[in-house]
Amino acid sequence: MSISIRAAKLPDMEELQGVFQRASLSNEKDRVALLEHPEWLMLSDRGVLEGRMRVAVGDDDAVVGFATYLISDGVAELEDLFVDPPWMRRGVGQALVMDIAARLQELHFETVEVTANPHAMPFYEHLGFVEDRIVETQLYPAPRMRRSTG
Repeated sequence: MSISIRAAKLPDMEELQGVFQRASLSNEKDRVALLEHPEWLMLSDRGVLEGRMRVAVGDDDAVVGFATYLISDGVAELEDLFVDPPWMRRGVGQALVMDIAARLQELHFETVEVTANPHAMPFYEHLGFVEDRIVETQLYPAPRMRRSTG
């Protein structure tokens, strides 16, 4: 089964919310804290409304992953990257990162940053991200990473 990437649309929100929750809860180390704070498991529609979210869909047009970018204070950031657990390790995340990087390059950004969940460090390093510093998150200190958009 192949995937394609397209702009997210408001009718996708229910599927996006499902992917967000399943992917978030698939990380054992985060599960307890997330379940204690169900508000952290609610996906905002802002990325969709502002045209900053891209979705990966299978042949049946079902959402299998998504990524959102954010531009703040002149910094381009990969804000969200979530892949439905059955689709993990099948190239979906990489395709979404490359799609976002290409969009940011079109917007004249040379680098993209991400605050990486520590368990995802090998994935981001594989894609050429390098650790820049440690930042505080709601759950724990996490690496802030960056890579070229090109």
